[in-house]
Amino acid sequence: MYKLNSSFSLNQSLGRYINDVHLCFFNPLGPWGRCTGNCGPGGIQSRGVWCFHLEGWTSLLSNCEEADKPENERSCFRVCDWHGELFEWEVSEWQICVLAPFIHGEVKLRTSECVTAQHGLQHRTVHCIQKLNRTVVISEICEYFAPQPPTEQACLIPCPRDCVVSEFSPWSVCSQGCGKKLQHRTRSIISPPLYGGLMCPNLTESRACDSYIPCPLGEEEYMFSLKVGPWSKCKLPHLKEVSLSGRTIVDFSSDSKERVTFKHQGYKPHHHSKPWDIEIGYQTRQVRCSRSDGKNAMLSLCMQDNFPLTFQSCVMPKDCETSDWSSWSYCSKTCQSGDLSPGFRSRSRNVKHIAIGGGQECPELQEKEACNLGGELLQLCSRYSWKTSEWKECQVTLLLEQQDPHWHTTGSLCGGGIQTRELYCQFLNLLSQHSSNTSRPVDKKLCPGPAPATSRICNVPCSTDCMVSSWSAWGLCVHENCQDPQGKKGFRLRQRHILMESTGPDGNCPHLVESLPCDDPMCYQWLVSEGVCIPDHGKCGLGHHILKAVCQNDRGEEVSGNLCLAPPPPERMACEIPCRMDCVVSQWASWSACSQSCSNKNTGGKQTRTRTILALPGDGGKPCPPPQALQEYRLCNDHSCTHFYWETSPWGSCSEDALVTALNATSNWSGEATCGVGIQTRKVFCMKSHMGQAMIKRCPDSTRPETVRPCLLPCKRDCIVTPFSEWTPCPTSCQQENGTLIKQSRYRIVIQEAANGGQECPDTLFEERECEDITYCPVYRWKAHKWNSCILVPESVRQGMMGTSEACGKGLQTRDITCLSDDNQSAEMIDCLKWAGDMPPLVQECHVACRDDCMFTPWSKFTPCSTDCDTVRTRRRQLTGKSRKKEKCQNAEIYPLVETEACPCEAFTSQPHGNWSECILPESKKEAQRGLRLRGDAKTCGKGVRLQAIVCSDKNGRLVDPSYCSSSGYIEEECFIPCPFDCKLSDWSNWGSCSSSCGIGVRIRSKWLKEKPYNGGRPCPKLDLKNQVHEAVPCYSECNQYSWVVEHWSPCRINSELRAFRCGEGIQTRKVRCVNTMDDSESGSVDSALCNQAEIPAEAQACSLLCPNECVMSEWGQWSKCPQVRKASFPSSHFRILLRSRYLLRPPLSSRTCAEDSQVQPCILNENCFQYHYNITEWSMCQLSENATCGQGVKTRLLSCVRSDGKSVSMNYCEQQNLERPVKMSLRCLVECAVNCQLSEWTSWSECSQTCGHGGRRSRTRFIIIPAQGEGRPCPVQLTQQKTCPVKPCYSWVMGTWSSCILEVDCGDGVQVRNLSCVVHNASASPTAKQVENTLCGEWLPQESVLQLPCSVPCPGDCHLTEWSEWSTCELTCIDGRSFESMGRQSRSRTFVIQSFENQDNCPEQVLETRPCTGGKCYHYTWKASLWRDNERTVWCQRSDGINVTGISGGVCGCEKGYTEIMRSDGFLDYCVKIPGSEDKKADVKNIAAKNRPVNSKIHDIFKGWSLQPLDPDGRVKLWVYGVSAGGFLLLIFLIFTSYLCPRQPLKRTNFRPSVLIEFSKMKFPVPIKSQNWPKVPY
Repeated sequence: MYKLNSSFSLNQSLGRYINDVHLCFFNPLGPWGRCTGNCGPGGIQSRGVWCFHLEGWTSLLSNCEEADKPENERSCFRVCDWHGELFEWEVSEWQICVLAPFIHGEVKLRTSECVTAQHGLQHRTVHCIQKLNRTVVISEICEYFAPQPPTEQACLIPCPRDCVVSEFSPWSVCSQGCGKKLQHRTRSIISPPLYGGLMCPNLTESRACDSYIPCPLGEEEYMFSLKVGPWSKCKLPHLKEVSLSGRTIVDFSSDSKERVTFKHQGYKPHHHSKPWDIEIGYQTRQVRCSRSDGKNAMLSLCMQDNFPLTFQSCVMPKDCETSDWSSWSYCSKTCQSGDLSPGFRSRSRNVKHIAIGGGQECPELQEKEACNLGGELLQLCSRYSWKTSEWKECQVTLLLEQQDPHWHTTGSLCGGGIQTRELYCQFLNLLSQHSSNTSRPVDKKLCPGPAPATSRICNVPCSTDCMVSSWSAWGLCVHENCQDPQGKKGFRLRQRHILMESTGPDGNCPHLVESLPCDDPMCYQWLVSEGVCIPDHGKCGLGHHILKAVCQNDRGEEVSGNLCLAPPPPERMACEIPCRMDCVVSQWASWSACSQSCSNKNTGGKQTRTRTILALPGDGGKPCPPPQALQEYRLCNDHSCTHFYWETSPWGSCSEDALVTALNATSNWSGEATCGVGIQTRKVFCMKSHMGQAMIKRCPDSTRPETVRPCLLPCKRDCIVTPFSEWTPCPTSCQQENGTLIKQSRYRIVIQEAANGGQECPDTLFEERECEDITYCPVYRWKAHKWNSCILVPESVRQGMMGTSEACGKGLQTRDITCLSDDNQSAEMIDCLKWAGDMPPLVQECHVACRDDCMFTPWSKFTPCSTDCDTVRTRRRQLTGKSRKKEKCQNAEIYPLVETEACPCEAFTSQPHGNWSECILPESKKEAQRGLRLRGDAKTCGKGVRLQAIVCSDKNGRLVDPSYCSSSGYIEEECFIPCPFDCKLSDWSNWGSCSSSCGIGVRIRSKWLKEKPYNGGRPCPKLDLKNQVHEAVPCYSECNQYSWVVEHWSPCRINSELRAFRCGEGIQTRKVRCVNTMDDSESGSVDSALCNQAEIPAEAQACSLLCPNECVMSEWGQWSKCPQVRKASFPSSHFRILLRSRYLLRPPLSSRTCAEDSQVQPCILNENCFQYHYNITEWSMCQLSENATCGQGVKTRLLSCVRSDGKSVSMNYCEQQNLERPVKMSLRCLVECAVNCQLSEWTSWSECSQTCGHGGRRSRTRFIIIPAQGEGRPCPVQLTQQKTCPVKPCYSWVMGTWSSCILEVDCGDGVQVRNLSCVVHNASASPTAKQVENTLCGEWLPQESVLQLPCSVPCPGDCHLTEWSEWSTCELTCIDGRSFESMGRQSRSRTFVIQSFENQDNCPEQVLETRPCTGGKCYHYTWKASLWRDNERTVWCQRSDGINVTGISGGVCGCEKGYTEIMRSDGFLDYCVKIPGSEDKKADVKNIAAKNRPVNSKIHDIFKGWSLQPLDPDGRVKLWVYGVSAGGFLLLIFLIFTSYLCPRQPLKRTNFRPSVLIEFSKMKFPVPIKSQNWPKVPY
C-alpha cells in the first residue's frame, strides 16, 4: 500500500506502482516446516514464501513473477520413533591436518614464526546411514534422534621438517687397472621432508681416485662390454618381405607405409566369423659394444662366440574383444517393504576374442548397479505370516508310547495326551479387510519370527459313575397321586440320593427310586397317642385312656383331619388300674424288627412284642395272665420281594425338531457356536429286580424319567483345506541328460476336519508330476587341428640383422581350433568357451634345424614298469644323419640320448588324524510323510560307530586322496550308547478297607519297585524302606451300617434258693447280635467285631418281682432332652437339669410310702449331654481314573458328624441340628504329565569346513520337537555332532624365488624368471609342501609378467640406481616428547651411482618410498661434539637412538634464532651466520652438530651488548677471568678475617635469599647454550 501525499496525482502514483512491480522479487524467508504425513518417504514439508521489494519491504504476491516463485511444498521423509533402531550416524576417521586458511582463503605462509606448531584443521565425513545395508540416506533422519557429529576440528601442524638423511657410507674401493677411476659413497633417507620442509639432498657423492695409473703402451685404457637392448614391439613384415614358396614378392601396389595384414598360408578361414585370427610377426633388439666410460664402440671389439639373437618370431598382440552389453536384468527390488535399501540389477557380456600376444586382458564381464532407490512408486511388498490348522484330537497313545515303546492298548484311555496341528506359511493380504484362512501355503522360509508350537499337552476327560447313598426304608402304601387318588392299588417307595455326580461322557448313575405295588393305599392316616389310664371309680379298677389323634401325610407331616378318609379314632379307650392285691403287668414293649424285609410264597415277615409281670397278686387279687398272654405276634413286610424301578437308555444325539423351530428364531443360547435348538430322546423301561423288563404299569408313572429334553444343535462342519501350494520349481539351469528324473510336487493342508455330518476331506493332499520342458545342457568340445609349419623371421630381416639367409632357428607355429557341437557340427567359439572350458593353446614355439644343429630321432616310449615300487623306466633317442659324426653331438651331458624317471608307485600308508568322533548311530530309514513325528522314531541309543580320520601318503611322504587307503577315509570302531531305563513300578494294588467302621477313616493302596532307573532314565518317586510308594485317601463309613440288635428280656428269675418264695430280687437275660442294617434281610447276623464294641448292649440285668403287699411303680420314662447350647456357653450360670418320671401302678397294703416317681440330674457335657458339629477332612491327593496316568483328576474331601466328645456319629445328628453344611466336596485338579524330550532326526552331514588339509570338520544337528515336561527325560545337551574330515591333499601353485638377472651377454637388458610348480600340502600353519605333477593343480595360465620380469645389468660406465635401502625405523611426529599421531612412517630410498663423469647427465633420479607403520617412537635430535684437538673438534647431529644424521637439518639440529647454518658439502656444520636484519648477537649453537672451525675472524669484541665472553674462540679461558677470580678470592679472605676481629653483636633473625655465585673458571663451553622450546621431530 502506498500513502499518497496531496502533491502527487493519481497518475503519478499509479506509474510509480507499476514501476515498483518490476522491482519486486520472491524471497523464501520462511524455513521449511516439520515433515508431516505418513511415516517414511510419504511425508510433506511446507514453508512460507513472500514477495519482497528491492528496498526491503514486503509486497503483494501478485507483484512478483509467478514463474520465479520458489516451491513452497515438497515431499520429505517423515521420521517416526521406531526409525531410531534403523538409522545411525557413520563417521569416518579424521583426515590429515591441513594449515588453516585466512579469512579470504589464502594459506598462511610457514615463516620463522613457527615455534612448536601451527594451527590447522582436520575434516571427516559424516553420513546418515541405514544399519541394515549401510546405504546413505538424508541427514534429517538421524538428526531427529541425535545431533550431527562435527565434521571439522582444530588441530596442530608441527613446524616444517626438512629431510633427514643418514651418514655417508665409506668410499667405495677404487678398481684396479690403469686409467681414470671413480669411487663413490651413498647415504639413505631416514625421514622424508614433512610439512613443507626442504627436500632431500643428493644421496650420492663421487670423486676421482687419488692415484692415477697411466696405461702402458699397447694396453687399452677402457673396458668393452657387449650390451643388449630391450626387444622391440612385435610388428608385421611388409608385404614385399614375405616369402612364399621360396620366392620374394616385391610390393608394387603402393608406396604407402600402411600395414598389410599377413596371415599364415596354412590358416584356412572358417565359414563362421573367426575371432581367433593369429598373426605371426617379428621383433628385434639392438646389440652394441659399450666402453667403460659409457660411450659406444665398434661391435668388433666385443665379439664373442655365442652372439645373442637380434630377432625372433612373436605373436601380434590382440586385445580381448567382448560382445555388447546385454539388457539390464529386472531390478531385485520390486516392492516397498519399509527397507530403504535399493535394489540391484545386472547385465553381462560374453568374450568374443581372448587376449593373445600380451594384448589387453578382458574387462569385467558383469556389471551391477543400484535401482529403485526410493521405491515410492512401487507397490507394497507381500507379507507372510504363520498359520496353523486346528488342533487334532487328543491322543493318549502318543504319550504312552513315548513313555513305554512296548505299551499296548488295554481298554479305553483317558487322562493326559498329546495334540498336534499342522503349521504352514501363507501370504498376508494387507489390502483385504477379511483375512482369508484358505490362502495357499508357501515356502516356510518366507515367514519371519519363531514358528508357533505344533504340539501341546491335552487331556481326555475320564468317566466316573455316580456315588449314591444307601436305600431308605420302605414308605407307606400310598396312591400314585395323592392329589387325585384313584383305585385300590398303590405303591410303596424307597429312595437313595446322589452323593457325587458322575463325570465324563460315559459316566452313569444308577436308578434312585424303587417301588412295590400294594393294596389299599392311603395317602393320609391317623396317628394316635394315648395318655395315662384314669380310673373311672376310686383308685383302681376299670378306667380309660384319653386318645389324641393327628392326621398325617405319607411324609409324616401333620395335615388337616379332613384329608384322612378313615373315621377318626374314639377319644377314649378302656383300661384297667390294678388294685392292691392284683397282679401287675408292664406295658407292651415295642415291636421287634421284622424278621424279613419282604415276603414270598414260603416265608413271611413276623414281629413280636412282650410284657412282663411286675408284681405278684395277693390273696383275693386278680391273678396274673398266663405266659402266652405275655407275648404277641403280627405279620410284617408282607409285600413281595420283587421290586420295580425305571431304567433309561443313554441320551441320543441332538437332532432337529419342527416343534422348536420358533424357539430357535427367538432364543439366544450362550456357549459354543450352535445352529439352533434340537431335542434329545431316550427310551424308558420298567425293570423288575433281577428278572429283566416288566410291564410299564408295574412302575409308578409319577417317578417315570423324562424321555425328551432340549439340546443345542452343533453346527455341521465341513472339511476345510488350503488350496494346493505352487508346484515346486523345476530347475532353471540346464541338466545333464544322464541325470535322474526330476519331479515337482505340491501339497495342501487340512485346516479343519469334518464334523457333525459335514463334507468329508478329500483323499488327495499331495500331488507329484514330472517336470516338463527341462533344458539339457548342450555338449560342445574343442577340436585341435594339426600344427602348421614353423614361421620364422622374414628372410630380409635375417639378412639385414645377421647377414645370413639360412631359414632355421626358433620360430612359432599355429594351429586351428574349432568348436564342435555334440553332433560334430561347427559351432560358435563362445559356446565352447562357456561349456567346454579353456581353449587349447593356439601357438607354440618351434625350431627349424640349421645345418650345424644336432639331429635326433623322436623319443621312444618309456619301458614298462615292474610291480616293485623302487624301479625306474627309461626312454631313448638316437642321432640321425650327419649329426652322428659331429663331435659336439656326441656330448651326452649336453645332448642326452637316454632319459630315466622313477616308476609310479601304488603303495600307500595311512596314519590316524585327529580325535575320535562321538559315537554315531546308524541313520534310520526316512519315510516320506508330512506332519510331526512323535513316536520316538529318532534313535538315541544302541550300537554305533565312532570315526577317526586318516592321513594317506605315498611312499615319498606326499599326501594323496584318503580313498587310496580307505574307501570312507576313516578308521571305524564299534561303540555303544547305553539306552536310558526309567524307574518301573508295579500297578496300583486294590484299595484296602476303610480304617474306620464309623465316620472318617483312611484307605490305602500301594505299588512297589520293579526296576531301578539307570543311564539317565526317569527317577523313582520317594520310596519307603520296603521300596514301596503308598497313596492314601479319606473314606467314610456309615455309623449305622452295623448295629446291635437285642431280643426281649426274659422273665425275671428269682435268686432265692427257696423255691417257695415267688417274689424278690432276680435276674433277666436277652440275646444280643450284630446285624448289617443295609441288608434287606434283617435276620442275618454278622461278625460282632463289625459293631461298636463300646456300645454293646447288656445281655443280663438285675430285676425284681414285687410281692403282693408292695408298691408297684411303672418303668422309668426317657430322660428329657438336654437343651442345645453352644460349646462356648457351656456350663452356664443357669442350672440345666434332666428329668424323667414314672407313675404308680399299684398302691401298697400298708401305710408305707412308695418310691419316688421322678428323678433329676444335672446336664453334664460329654456325659449325658452332647453337642454335634461337622468335621471335614483336608483335600485328598489328586485322584486319576484307573485308565489314566496323568492329566485331569479329582481331589475330594469327606464330611462326618462328630460328637463333642470326639466320637463319630450318624449324620442324622448333625442334620437334625440344621448345621451349615459345606457345599464343595470335590475339585478338579491336574497331575502333570511326564513328557520325555522329543528330538528330530539328525540332519545330513554338512559339507567339510575345509576342502582340503587339516582342520576340516563336518557337523550335523537335531532339533527339539517337544521339550521335556514334568518328570520326563530331559533334553540332551548334545544337539550337534562333529567329526573330523578325512585329510585330503591340498594342491597349490607355488612361485619360486626370482632368479638373478639372466643375460646372454655381459650387460644390458635381460629377464628375471621364477618357476611355477605344483605342490601338495596339508594346509596347516607350517605346511611341508612337496612338489607333484602339474596336472594335479589344474589348469592355470599365468600372465607372462607373473613368471618373467624385465631387468638390467649396468655396463661399466653406466650411471645406474642402487638397490633399495633398508626400511628406516618407525618414527612418530611428536610435540614436546608426546606422540602427535597413532601411525608412524618409515622410508627407504634408491640413489644413483656414477661410474663415469662423462656419462653423469644420463643418471636417473633418486627414488624415495614411504609407508605407514605401527609401533613407532618419538625421537629427538641433539648436537654432539668431540674433544678439542689443535683448536678443532668434530660436531655432529645425533638422533636419540644413537643414529648419526647429516644433510640439511633445519628444524632438527640448528643454530639459535637469528642465525643460519653454513654446512659443508659433506653434510657437516661449518659455522653459524647471522641473518641480516636480526639482532646483533653472537651465534649460539643449539645443543651441539658438525665440525667447528676457529671463528676469530667472526668475533670483534670481548663484550658485545651486555653479555660477557669468558672464553676465547679456541675455548680457552681469557686472562681477565683469571684476574677477576684472584681479586674475588682475596676479597673473600679479607671478609673472613675482619669477621673474627670485630666484636660480635646479636643479630635479628631476617629472611634473605642465597646469592648466586658463578664460577667462571668451571665453564667449558666456548658459546652459551640456549635450548629451544621443543624439538622439531618428523611427522
